[in-house]
Amino acid sequence: MSTNENLSRIIEAVIKIDAGLLDTTIDDALQAGLDPLMIVNEGVTVGLRQVGDLFAEEEIYLPELVQAGRLVSKAVEKLTSAFSEEKAIAKKGTFLIATVKGDVHDIGKNLVSLIMAASGYDVVDLGTDVSTDDIVEKITELNPQLLGLSSLLSTTMPAQREVIQTLIEAGVRDQLHVIVGGAPVTQAWAQEIGADGYAENASQAVLEADRLMT
Repeated sequence: MSTNENLSRIIEAVIKIDAGLLDTTIDDALQAGLDPLMIVNEGVTVGLRQVGDLFAEEEIYLPELVQAGRLVSKAVEKLTSAFSEEKAIAKKGTFLIATVKGDVHDIGKNLVSLIMAASGYDVVDLGTDVSTDDIVEKITELNPQLLGLSSLLSTTMPAQREVIQTLIEAGVRDQLHVIVGGAPVTQAWAQEIGADGYAENASQAVLEADRLMT
């Protein structure tokens, strides 16, 4: 079976929200020699994006979306273990991530956390609906090299700006790189609020982090 066929089967399993099928297709892909990170980036996350499209088109509803997110999170954890076993990864730095105040969405954030950890970063996930004060306090405590700010709602995007402004006022802005992301977030918004990087998806978050750390 070709690489594309394996990936297509994985995407289909995610769209069907079929845990057994997804587990089997991932095993088949690993046995065929596919790189675990490729399976994450070009298989399970693509499937999850298509599930998100179905939700936006009201072909599925919130319970199915949440179920798909949990399914994918478990799959990525499995693939992260496979990735870690195959490659000895040198630690690159500490990555602090949070979904900003007022936003409780965590599927995208969780995927970024898992893939960043698989790529050699020490990840500290503060969770969802995290206040600016809590983020700044954790930065002061941990001195991370990178900060990821997620926002899935356009109404909570200003909180990303607020965090960056508060970091400036606290005198710690220059001590770390800030990457922003989330469905409504754009490169233009990242530049407007003074972020160092923008990530459209989990794999791009790793690329941006690596770029900023060089």
